[in-house]
Amino acid sequence: MNSLTAQIQKELFAMQDRKYRDFQAKLLPTIEPDSVIGVRTPALRKYAKELMKENEVQPFLEALPHQYFDENQLHAFLLSSVKDFDLCIAEVRRFLPYVDNWATCDQMSPKVFQKHREELLPSIREWIASGETYTVRFGIGMLMQHFLEEAYDPVYPEMVTAVRSEEYYVNMMIAWYFATALAKQYASILPYIEERRLEPWTHNKAIQKAVESYRITPEQKTYLKTLKIKHQK
Repeated sequence: MNSLTAQIQKELFAMQDRKYRDFQAKLLPTIEPDSVIGVRTPALRKYAKELMKENEVQPFLEALPHQYFDENQLHAFLLSSVKDFDLCIAEVRRFLPYVDNWATCDQMSPKVFQKHREELLPSIREWIASGETYTVRFGIGMLMQHFLEEAYDPVYPEMVTAVRSEEYYVNMMIAWYFATALAKQYASILPYIEERRLEPWTHNKAIQKAVESYRITPEQKTYLKTLKIKHQK
């Protein structure tokens, strides 16, 4: 273990909230409870900002796999603030094989990606096709975050529809993508629901999430409810 990683672990334990740790561990069934230190998210975000200002964080980013969940969370926040696109994409590629839970996957949202959408697309295609649960989830998440408004193209929901997985955390992200897409590109996305292009569970979950959204009109919600599949296999 390098000295920076040792110092980071010491700081994380100094910020530990045991009650929060016990609560958080229950939400993360894919990882060992003992790997959760229990640092609250605002404290982690603040610490990540301090580290980016004060330290050369590369030794920590290269110290994979991390021992603790909270280190992975910190890693995700650090990558989210890297300002150089080429460096950021390289570090995301290095880190993704070690992401083992939905929280770390979803917390990682590099701001620099917003300014480099076209350069990002080839990586998104690669991630979605990878077959690795959290890499696929991350790729769909980036497509949802950056390509549903002015950068939208009908080819993107086709990419998501093509994903077939037995993994809950992949299918939940597919449902989340289509629910968000219904809110932002209703006319373009509705045929995917009407034609039952998704797996039954994912189809119904997408409708459920869309109906829960304040961005979907009452009339749209009423219609979407009629499209639910009543007898899932």
